[in-house]
Amino acid sequence: MKTGLFFLLIIFQFFLTQSNEHITFDKLLADLKKDAKMKKMAIAGADIPETLKTSRLAKDMKIGDSILIGNEEKIRKIAEENEIDISDFQIVNLNDRTEISRYAVKLVHDGDADMYVKGNIETRDVLKAVLDNEIGLKVVDELISLVGVFEIDGKMKYLTDPSVIPYPGLKEKVQLINNAVKFAESTGLKNPKVAAVTAISITNPRMPETMEAEQLTKMNEKGLIKDCIVDGPLSLDLAISPESAKIKHSERKINGDADIILFPDVHAANIAYKILTHLSNAKSGNIIIGTRQPVILSSRSDTVEVKLNSIILGFTYDKFKAAKNK
Repeated sequence: MKTGLFFLLIIFQFFLTQSNEHITFDKLLADLKKDAKMKKMAIAGADIPETLKTSRLAKDMKIGDSILIGNEEKIRKIAEENEIDISDFQIVNLNDRTEISRYAVKLVHDGDADMYVKGNIETRDVLKAVLDNEIGLKVVDELISLVGVFEIDGKMKYLTDPSVIPYPGLKEKVQLINNAVKFAESTGLKNPKVAAVTAISITNPRMPETMEAEQLTKMNEKGLIKDCIVDGPLSLDLAISPESAKIKHSERKINGDADIILFPDVHAANIAYKILTHLSNAKSGNIIIGTRQPVILSSRSDTVEVKLNSIILGFTYDKFKAAKNK
């Protein structure tokens, strides 16, 4: 009787441990709050309400202190109109968007800030500064890409690349997978399933994306792409819907349970990203991968929650760099 009770307790503890391992934005936030050290954030283009609210919230949570960069008069006016206290923030008065972005990048480059956060700035201005040969943040021989992270029904899904790499070839797709896998690992996900999605789930020589997806799968099987399970070509329904996989009698390595979705090009990735952002109740955030320090590329239209979640992802970046250097 005692032996049976002992094993029952062991099994209960196992499932309890498994449930505690679920990765969510709330869990990531709780984990980073345990670290007393606040991060310094360079906010490029702080003259929008959601960005100021996020800066205030991060400081009240004692996770991040912001340097607000932009037109000081506009920043103060927006703060006053929205009743946001910015009295304890440093403000750098600049007007030119290119100059604003360069200044924020240089702060991170020089070690005066820990994280670059996009505010009221065009993406092209961000990338131009990040890639600058003198003050930029690009790591030599690393591909810069964007990973969008969505929390759906208590599980994280990682999408790449909805913003930076327009038409990745086979070599770039390998790097996109490696970036996403190592970043997922930094948030706590081990050996993720990567779906190389295309319009169909079979190879077709007239559709080169399907041929590349098949090559990626074979490279993974040969150990050339590590620490994950790659399957493709896969239609999106087979990648993310267990019901679809069951109805279609799928016997693939991924049957509706993909963790990472690799899209064939930026159009497909960006459309999927924005559908999830604006037409679902999923929590989300995003981060640039392949830089020396975290770069947060949130849209100007993103909510405070999305912007805060993206900053939370930035706190995992040290773990990402460690995983890349293994």
